Amino acid sequence: MTMFAWTFGFLAVAGVLVALLVLRRRFAVVVVSGLSMEPTFHAGDRLLVRRTRPARISVGDVVVFETPDWLGIGEPPPPERRWMVKRVVALPGDPVPDSVQAVVPEHRVAPDRLVVLGDNPSASFDSRQCGFIDAGTLLGVALRRLH
Repeated sequence: MTMFAWTFGFLAVAGVLVALLVLRRRFAVVVVSGLSMEPTFHAGDRLLVRRTRPARISVGDVVVFETPDWLGIGEPPPPERRWMVKRVVALPGDPVPDSVQAVVPEHRVAPDRLVVLGDNPSASFDSRQCGFIDAGTLLGVALRRLH
């Protein structure tokens, strides 16, 4: 093998590795667990998630965030339940939706907090039961279902 071929091969492999690292830092794949986002997403659906900061999300976005510790399970959730998938209905400074006011005494969404709801209210544990979600637990925005 010539020095040129070896160098070219090394650079090609290095380029692919760098590209994969960049993609991994920018995107994630999350598997939906449960019925809370039906009919939009179903249990077992794999979602492509763009990692993002809370300041870049909008009302209506489907977001993925860490399962809160306060769910009462007493220990970290199992890997398949590490993430929750919900739709954003209010951002910091927005009025608190009527459906959430029973558990949130404030009239506006607090800074660094989100109000999220599942698309299937009868099967969703969301802001209607627990109030605000800490925006710091956000992984990102669901872009699409992977087939």
